[in-house]
Amino acid sequence: MLLKVLIALVFLAMLASLATGAGFLLRDGTGSRRLLVSLKVRVALAATLLGLLFFGFYAGGLGG
Repeated sequence: MLLKVLIALVFLAMLASLATGAGFLLRDGTGSRRLLVSLKVRVALAATLLGLLFFGFYAGGLGG
């Protein structure tokens, strides 16, 4: 159960990072690095999500 909650939280954090990145893209000028930082955070969250999913399927906590 804890694994599913962690997966959901990481997914929601990815969506929040996507929304903030879109906001930075619309508001900031070309000299801002906040969009790049948001992308790095989103990539790290995606890697974490994939790791949690692989672990969940390997350990038997997810799937049939």
